[in-house]
Amino acid sequence: MADTNENNGAAAAAPAETPKVTQRVIAQYVRDMSFENVLAQKGLQGDLQPEVQVQVNLDARKRGADNQYEVITKLKITSKAKGSGETIFLFEIEYAGVFQIEGVPEEQMHPYLLIECPRITFPFLRRIVSDVTRDGGFVPINLETIDFLTLYRNELARRVQAQQAGEAAPSA
Repeated sequence: MADTNENNGAAAAAPAETPKVTQRVIAQYVRDMSFENVLAQKGLQGDLQPEVQVQVNLDARKRGADNQYEVITKLKITSKAKGSGETIFLFEIEYAGVFQIEGVPEEQMHPYLLIECPRITFPFLRRIVSDVTRDGGFVPINLETIDFLTLYRNELARRVQAQQAGEAAPSA
């Protein structure tokens, strides 16, 4: 009978371990907020059927401490009267989260920061938007869930398209 070592084959076939991703929310806060009630300022009258437009921007930056990042979700919400197009209110907010993130490979950090981190802070931002619009005298705005993955992909595609357009432009 031949003597075999069964552990030899198992060690060679074991996949490389992926690092364990850990994430901790250190803080969340409103960096900047402005609510302008144009309806009250100008005294707009008539049947003001609102049409609401929401613009979303994201920003992320590394902080001084190891593995800490600040991720900012910026919303600009404009409500205009459907008929006249006059602004009823304008709401701008920058909501930030500070995250301690470890185990994410460097090449995946950018999408992680701009997809996963805003998903965590969004419910809190949604609540603020609802409260401020209600306290401003309007029907509370309950934001639809934002698909941050699609938002990220669209921004990448826009940048590639802009870069290609820049390269195709004739130089003077």
